[in-house]
Amino acid sequence: MSSNNYMDDDRFDGLYLNVAQSTRGIEPMLDSVFSFLRRKTDFFAGPSGSEGTGPAVEKVNEVLKKHVDIYEAGLKKKKKEEEARKKKLEAKKKQKAEAERKKKEAEASKKKEEEEEEGVIEMGDDGFDASAAPPAPVPQSPADTQKVNDETTAEKPSAAEAAAKKDEEEDDDGPPPIGNGGSVPGKYTWTQTLSEVTVTVPLPPNTRGRDLNVTFTKKHLSVGLKSQKPNKIVDAAFHKAIICDDSFWTVEDNNHLVINLQKLNQMEWWECVCVGDPMIDVKKVQPENSNLGDLDGETRQTVEKMMFDQRQKAAVLPT
Repeated sequence: MSSNNYMDDDRFDGLYLNVAQSTRGIEPMLDSVFSFLRRKTDFFAGPSGSEGTGPAVEKVNEVLKKHVDIYEAGLKKKKKEEEARKKKLEAKKKQKAEAERKKKEAEASKKKEEEEEEGVIEMGDDGFDASAAPPAPVPQSPADTQKVNDETTAEKPSAAEAAAKKDEEEDDDGPPPIGNGGSVPGKYTWTQTLSEVTVTVPLPPNTRGRDLNVTFTKKHLSVGLKSQKPNKIVDAAFHKAIICDDSFWTVEDNNHLVINLQKLNQMEWWECVCVGDPMIDVKKVQPENSNLGDLDGETRQTVEKMMFDQRQKAAVLPT
């Protein structure tokens, strides 16, 4: 991979997020990076060892300037897009206001015409005001009466529709999923944070790691007991991709398997672990505030923004 491709490479975001959480600050995090370059590389001394630290400082300034330019270009782009969005919104408001104005003018004109017509007195043959006479009632046929009754009935929602609407409202008011996860009956339970998923699989008593066949790739999970081949407890594709190198499994208390899966995209919540499993409502997910409290202010602000954007996406709202 060429150096240009590393400017937008997000493969190491999980690693850097862990470093940021550990160092608890931008300056300590940068100290850690330059400490590594000073202790483990010839970055400051140069390949020949006699060039001094000048080239190192120039290289740092060069890379920093490059990313400052990228950042400022992004700000300009966002500002331009925001201005275009505001102009479009303003144009829509003007169109709506113009339409409302024309509608009000038409209503006022119609009302004025009606008032003028009401001011004209129609004289009958006997010399009295014929316009004051109440109009004779128009008899309705049985077909017209039935049509009115049908329209009135159609306006009322059926009992089934009302019950379905009530159930939907009750579902929206339900409690959040436990551990921000769920369960697959007969297979496993699972919980999640913004960065990882923990799957717990119950096992027969006295089960050891060598009794299991556990394999996972970026997009697939397989769990089975060697004594029950070829049957498997889990054999399905992941709902979302994972980072294999940062994921692991272990047997606890000799009766359950715990699989820690590192999410590839650490800016979204999972609806389920494997394709075809029961799905949770991610709009009800509640992140653990205690974990956010462990971060410094700047890192916490970044993580909270990621969580807000995820909730907005789930609710089909702008981020």
